[in-house]
Amino acid sequence: MKKNVRLNAGFTLLELLVVMVIIGLLAGYVGPRYFAQIGKSETKVARIQIDALGKALDQYRLDNGHYPTTEQGLNYLDVRPANEPGWLGPYLKKNVPLDPWGEAYLYRQPGEHGEFDLFSYGKDGKQGGTNDAVDVNNWN
Repeated sequence: MKKNVRLNAGFTLLELLVVMVIIGLLAGYVGPRYFAQIGKSETKVARIQIDALGKALDQYRLDNGHYPTTEQGLNYLDVRPANEPGWLGPYLKKNVPLDPWGEAYLYRQPGEHGEFDLFSYGKDGKQGGTNDAVDVNNWN
């Protein structure tokens, strides 16, 4: 009697489809959670940058007796103004950074919430917002 011997040479089409469905389900579950974390990290970076810029502005005030005006802006942290003999900058290791969404930080002096307001409108670039489009500022 001959035995029927079957050699397992690979996977069946059904097995491959089951594996692909499982991978698709995992990607659908993990993907949104991963991208939500990216939005949170951009907001954290903006908070850290605003804090660092605030400290540089405080150092500028200590050296010059006042904060730069709104018109002078944050550039005075990098570039020596002609009319500031007490300027001992630059007050940042690198140029004034853009926010994580590629926009310039907004600066007002005098501020509505303190001696100066420093803020970013977040991912959407509009005032207000929630989640990863939340505004980031130095007064909250």
